[in-house]
Amino acid sequence: MPPIQSHDIMRAYRAKKDETRIPVNAKYHILGFISSGTYGRVYKAQAKDANGNIVVTGPSAGVYAIKKFKPDKEGEVITYTGISQSACREIALNREMRHENVIVLREVMLEDKSIFMVFEYAEHDFLQIIHHHSQTLHQAILLPVLKSFMYQLLNGLLYLHNSHILHRDLKPANILVTAARPMPATSTGGVVPITEGGVVKIGDLGLARLCRSPLQPLFSGDKVVVTIWYRAPELLLGARHYTKAIDCWAVGCIFAELLALRPIFKGEEAKLDAKKNVPFQRDQLTKIFDVLGTPTGRHVKHLAPVFSLYTSTEQQWPGLTSMPEYKSFLMCERQENKFSQWYRQRSRNPDSGFDLMCQLFEYDPARRLDARGALSHWWFQEEPIPTANAFAHLPDGVSYPLRRVTQDETPLTNAPPALTAGHGADSRPGSSSYLINRMTSAAGPVPGHQPTRKKSRME
Repeated sequence: MPPIQSHDIMRAYRAKKDETRIPVNAKYHILGFISSGTYGRVYKAQAKDANGNIVVTGPSAGVYAIKKFKPDKEGEVITYTGISQSACREIALNREMRHENVIVLREVMLEDKSIFMVFEYAEHDFLQIIHHHSQTLHQAILLPVLKSFMYQLLNGLLYLHNSHILHRDLKPANILVTAARPMPATSTGGVVPITEGGVVKIGDLGLARLCRSPLQPLFSGDKVVVTIWYRAPELLLGARHYTKAIDCWAVGCIFAELLALRPIFKGEEAKLDAKKNVPFQRDQLTKIFDVLGTPTGRHVKHLAPVFSLYTSTEQQWPGLTSMPEYKSFLMCERQENKFSQWYRQRSRNPDSGFDLMCQLFEYDPARRLDARGALSHWWFQEEPIPTANAFAHLPDGVSYPLRRVTQDETPLTNAPPALTAGHGADSRPGSSSYLINRMTSAAGPVPGHQPTRKKSRME
């Protein structure tokens, strides 16, 4: 009998683990395809029991979103090089998050060299709601709904920031909202209760990272963060280190978009060059300056008398002249602050809403309002008061359309759906079971192959 090599042991162990894992299609019934991106694809699904039936009672009942990461490829050949930094970070952070305004990760599954993250399902997102108002209803979002959206968004962001997490990709498409739907039936019977819905959930932590006492500047890891229209000016000016204030700027942009039903700073993004150098985003900065005016070392807000609170108020941005792109910034055309005109043309809301937005759009990140300060702002203390169900304020008969789900020609997995844990293992010579048995008898237990072993956090 030839000697057993260590790489054969690990290969057989990995194959054995693959055989004993429950396939995604065996545990979930795929209802359809939701969306795709650079990360992979997202599907809508329902949980199934061990017999393949849809689960309608108990804690597992309900609808879920399954995020499938794209595997690495060399040409047309799928390779397995481990878990990407982005996926690893997203999995690790989501496993620790437990808050009503942050999306809940149910489990992580590994199959066919692909990673699957199973999340609670949210029927709506801010982008979908904005499009419905701008293209179908042709009317603004009701003030109590808007205030509830913003309060819950800031509440979730405060939780992330208190946990020392930067989201780094806040935008309307990543802010989800639950719909009213029946809750899982209970053993007591009776009328099935209905969840109110209207709960905001911050999603997509793919770019999120811990920011407490970083060992190196955040810029050294990910060179480009935050979608361009929601990117803070310090990032556009090439800041090598940044703070939670970048998320608060993005929240200001989302606030303005919910109000105006279109992005407030809609610039064209300059792409990375062949050497992956980050270019100066002149057009995006220009779009910001067109509304907020051009900042200086001593930035003076020029606002209409109705907003006299800010008239002649001097603002400092001490780090402006030391920004890497400061010389490029000096080439930008000087603009006056026209934000008060922008706001009054698009809103009949109280001036307190303008005050909150101004503080979220502070150029100096050290002076920008943080999530805690925003939640205590007087705009939220005025009537109408925000509610836990943002949809409670919608008129009778008014609702938002359900998320569009299509039938995808690309299968979720290539595994047979009938395979379940502990079944289907092949004991013929050459199979992983045969190798495991042979190696166990010849060399003792395979490292890590104890049936009672506790699962690691990443399995």
